[in-house]
Amino acid sequence: MIERIIEYSARNRVIVLMIFALIVAAGIWSAYKTPVDAIPDLSDNQVIVFTDYPGRSPQVVEDQVTYPLAVNLQGLPQVKAVRASSAFGFSMIYVIFEDKADIYWARTRVLERLNYAASLLPPGVVPTLGPDGTGVGHVFWYTIEGKGYDLEQLRTLQDWFVRYQLNTVQGVAEVASIGGYVREYQIDLDPNKLFAYNMKVGKVMEAVKASNKDVGGRLIEQADAEYLIRGRGYVQSKADLENIVVGADMRGTPIYVKNLGTVQMGGAIRRGMLDMNGEGEAVGGIVVMRYGENAKDVIDRVKVKIKDLEKGLPPGVKIAVSYDRSDLIERAIDTLKHNLLEESVVVSLVILVFLLHFQSALVIVLTLPISVLIAFITMKLMGVSSNIMSLGGIAIAIGVLVDAGVIMVENCYRHLSEMPPEERAGKRLEVVIASAKQVGRAIFFSLAIIVLSFVPVFLLEGQEGKMFHPLAFTKTFSMMGSAMIAITLVPVLMYYFMRGKMPPESANPVSTFFIKLYSPVIRWVLVWKKTTIALNLVALGIAIPLFMHLGSEFMPPLDEGSLLYMPVTLPNVSITEAKRLIQVQDTIIKSVPEVQHVLGKVGRAETSTDPAPVSMFESIIILKPKEQWRPGIKKADIVAELDGKLQQIGVRNGWTQPIINRINMLSTGVRTDLGVKIFGSDLNVLKDLAVQAEAILKPIPGAADVVAERVTGGNYIDIDIDREAAARYGVNVADVQDVIETALGGATLSTTVEGRNRFPIRIRYERDYRDSIPAIRQILVGSADGAQVPLAMVTKLKVSTGAPEINSEGGLLRSLVFLNVRGRDMGGFVNEAKQVLEKNLKLPAGYYVAWSGQWENQVRAKARLQVLIPMGMVIIFILLYFTFHSALEASMVMLSVPFALVGGVYLVSALGYNMSVAVWVGFIALYGIAVETGVVMVIYLHEALDKKLINGPCTEQDIYDATFEGAVLRLRPKLMTVAVALLGLVPIMWSSGTGADVMKPIAAPMIGGMLSSAVHVLIMTPVIFVLMKKRELRKGTLKYSGMKH
Repeated sequence: MIERIIEYSARNRVIVLMIFALIVAAGIWSAYKTPVDAIPDLSDNQVIVFTDYPGRSPQVVEDQVTYPLAVNLQGLPQVKAVRASSAFGFSMIYVIFEDKADIYWARTRVLERLNYAASLLPPGVVPTLGPDGTGVGHVFWYTIEGKGYDLEQLRTLQDWFVRYQLNTVQGVAEVASIGGYVREYQIDLDPNKLFAYNMKVGKVMEAVKASNKDVGGRLIEQADAEYLIRGRGYVQSKADLENIVVGADMRGTPIYVKNLGTVQMGGAIRRGMLDMNGEGEAVGGIVVMRYGENAKDVIDRVKVKIKDLEKGLPPGVKIAVSYDRSDLIERAIDTLKHNLLEESVVVSLVILVFLLHFQSALVIVLTLPISVLIAFITMKLMGVSSNIMSLGGIAIAIGVLVDAGVIMVENCYRHLSEMPPEERAGKRLEVVIASAKQVGRAIFFSLAIIVLSFVPVFLLEGQEGKMFHPLAFTKTFSMMGSAMIAITLVPVLMYYFMRGKMPPESANPVSTFFIKLYSPVIRWVLVWKKTTIALNLVALGIAIPLFMHLGSEFMPPLDEGSLLYMPVTLPNVSITEAKRLIQVQDTIIKSVPEVQHVLGKVGRAETSTDPAPVSMFESIIILKPKEQWRPGIKKADIVAELDGKLQQIGVRNGWTQPIINRINMLSTGVRTDLGVKIFGSDLNVLKDLAVQAEAILKPIPGAADVVAERVTGGNYIDIDIDREAAARYGVNVADVQDVIETALGGATLSTTVEGRNRFPIRIRYERDYRDSIPAIRQILVGSADGAQVPLAMVTKLKVSTGAPEINSEGGLLRSLVFLNVRGRDMGGFVNEAKQVLEKNLKLPAGYYVAWSGQWENQVRAKARLQVLIPMGMVIIFILLYFTFHSALEASMVMLSVPFALVGGVYLVSALGYNMSVAVWVGFIALYGIAVETGVVMVIYLHEALDKKLINGPCTEQDIYDATFEGAVLRLRPKLMTVAVALLGLVPIMWSSGTGADVMKPIAAPMIGGMLSSAVHVLIMTPVIFVLMKKRELRKGTLKYSGMKH
């Protein structure tokens, strides 16, 4: 089959060139049209159920909303986890589905269940689904700035103009507002005036509700025309509210709202704010990207829309970018593009140096970009974006992509150079076809080995699967492309280019140098066989303890180029104090020379994708380009310097990065890299256990940013109704609750309609009558007979502490200890910390501890790899058996795998890398290449021995001579395949841009392993081959191999 394709291509050259011209055109189009991103989307399939329950404490929200919903959502198909959070005024439930579930199918299942579960909720409480955005959907933050405009005006502009216009952009799921003040009509009642007019709060509420609506009276016909009838009754101004009639006094004089209190414009209660560079409050928005969209495209469309919108903004107002993920995307893609370019140059130079024939080298070099373009075509067809990992797949394959071409061209060159120059022109086509056919089968099998050895990467699951599948796809597709090119385009190019002077290999100084170097080595090892084997076993023996002592982690961290400072303060902090703290922090952060810009957020933005309480701060720190940093400063130094400067009383520091923080929070519910979850049924017990665990974990080497979540510590004023006293005064429990809810807490009665803007109307007691406990005691409650009774007469007031936020998972309450690991590998840290925690933390019955964060992923990935890597080995062994038809010879080639591991382990250990999924992917890629090199060597050894066997029976000396000849005379193609694969990866190791920190751990084991496997193949394989063939000779079983050469 392969031979027929080679012959057809060589004889129909124009057709082949036309097909490849189309492929190149399609590839260039695909390269430009393939969407780009920084990293693959690692977030889980999540559906957020958000329920607003204004003014209610976390415990009330938990009991009345969160618990009934969470337990009903647990039985859904393909659900991995149900996490819930009850906070002041809202409930959030995260339903995490398995990766195979379609997000819109999942949303439909949740909606179906909500239809039933909503009947269990209090009247008027309606659960809604969060936006169909991913966990890493916060791709773009902006602020609205304008001199002479106050925060309320800017927030109104954001809410009613900017936000809705940006929402129309394709790919945007939601635009969340944050900062400033929401404009509100505030009716502040004076209880003394209510008492004087004998007016209940309820009556004022009814009057306001009834005085803010437009109605329609259908139409009438007049003079052959029709007139639509409108009843205009919307509140348009403060005066309209003041003049609402609530009732009349004894003399029939109307009682207006303005007689009972004051009406004013003000800012609504807020649970979040924004600070810019520590210079003061700001108003901004967060663009949440839709599921399955491409971040770069969405951000570009948003920027275009902002440019259009700026024309319609009031004079002096502008929209400024605060966080833009496209910067990271561009930096990451640039790093990989430079790597690909450098690798291509290195590979081309290696080929040129070995062949010293420009036209022949050109054949191979031309195939390289075409293989890459084929990978882009398949990426476009399969919807794989250009990101660090997908381009990384091409980067680690570049050296191997030219292998097939190298072997073909080198073989053809040898045949042509051995012919008299005058015969070449006439026989060129036949020589090209014959020489290509000769190595076609070997090329096919070596490619099959490399492709199939990578199967374990396709079978990874979870985050590691999402991370490395694009890499596996592009590596495999480009390899398949290179194989297709080798048997179709390469014979055509060889025919056209391999002309002119073609000095034989013996005249090539590079080949001659390496043969002179290698010949005495191979002679020595063939004499001292046992010593050679012993030396190799010693190298393997040294590698084993080195391997055992390597640290472990889930993934090498991607340097996003920006920082996220996430300190935690006391749970009962007020928004005023939080504002002061964040401004102090942001001012300190901005003072560091490397910091370009800092945007601080307190609490939550107006979106169900942000569950942050007021005690949670997030400062996004955008760093200047590295060229502008102080000499010798690294990112870790900046973090250490900032951490030292930001030591404040009552504040615990936490450092992470924006994207990884969102991924961690979503996938495990932990915002740091690591977390200890404690499950149980009593919040007070959970708090005590978390604080104990914090104290136990802090002294362990490597622990950083250790802080226990304070699940209690919120301040409460409890108003317990004295039912007997209420009965004596003729007061209903409902009347007391209404007064607490409206007069004290404030109730939104209606919404004004002012053109495109909508503003709430809120009613509440005046501040003086509700801002202290003595004042609250004096609030009046109406009794059945119209008398007004002070609240103190029918209730008991007490101050207590409780939960500022209630978190649950799987139906059990949960507390957390957050921590990061610095200066140590995560696996070693967790193993030590687990032992210390089990020994020192005494858990009551009904409570248990689980390690979470990246550790969960690491455990899952490790278990999966322990199955997949042996499976990969078995696949390679089966392929080798089909190649050699001998289990013994297949085993001989398989020996290159452990010896490839030796060099890989040495280099990984020397560079100080931990064993992570990235390093394992490097080793998996290495195994295929190491085995391929072994196959090439064994085929050449057999070729030399078969020549001897054809001439009659062989002696031991013949076996030695054949082994020497096969190893030495065919050194050039073996060295070329190793050199291009090895040197092609070197540019990755010297790159330092964004994304390099993920690619280096993949490339390191490949480079180290290729060196040691090359040594093994060039030295050990001939030794083992001689031993095997001598044994066969003694047994009388030595025979022709039957292989095609």
